Amino acid sequence: MSPEPHSSPGRSRAWRVATPLVVLVSGTIFGVSAQQSDGLDLRGGRLTDLASVVRAQRDEAGTLTAQVAELNSEVEALSAGLGDRSVARVQGEVATLTDPAGLTEKAGRAVQVTLDDASFEAREAYPGEPNDLVVHQQDIQAVANAMWNAGAVAVTIQGQRLISTTGIKCSGSQVTINGLSYSPPYVIMGIGDPARMQAELTVDPMLAAYRDDTFIEGGGVSWDMTELESAVAPAYEGLLDLTYATPIPG
Repeated sequence: MSPEPHSSPGRSRAWRVATPLVVLVSGTIFGVSAQQSDGLDLRGGRLTDLASVVRAQRDEAGTLTAQVAELNSEVEALSAGLGDRSVARVQGEVATLTDPAGLTEKAGRAVQVTLDDASFEAREAYPGEPNDLVVHQQDIQAVANAMWNAGAVAVTIQGQRLISTTGIKCSGSQVTINGLSYSPPYVIMGIGDPARMQAELTVDPMLAAYRDDTFIEGGGVSWDMTELESAVAPAYEGLLDLTYATPIPG
């Protein structure tokens, strides 16, 4: 058995002092990092993953929207219990407008249209204008408008009910609807007379141009139109308040 290695008393004292100091400094750094991150991962890879950020924001927006719908229901229930004649009169007026405003569920026969970008390989190999191979907000809007023109009683995009104030906006490679971001494929569904909607969708000039791009050699955008015997368009549950600019008093 080899003898115990000789240790220097001075070095032992140094380690006894240094070790607690290192632990104290490390704890301070961890505490500051936790406070500054506010629960987020400070590593760059997570924060630069745009798709993850968008998904997280969409989930949060969906949760907040559900909370708003629940609170609105509570307000309506409390208002109904007041027994006030003026409140009852206003509630009657609101009830009359609820259905045409898109705040009630609709069910019936429907037409569903699905739009999708060309494959990544097709876009990489395409020698023409790259925009020919992706779905744009005007394509989605054209489908929804054609359904409205054909008398649809309700229209949804990605399951989101459209109302008069719904905005459809391009945001990079995604589309934002009612404040929520979605990636293709885009599913647009209209409740109404299937024959009328299919006819309108077929003759719409903007959609005819879109369908021409489905025949691009090597693979173009996709178009699928399907008749549904039964479908449900949920009631709109988003925010109803409008924000708008007002002139500064002169």
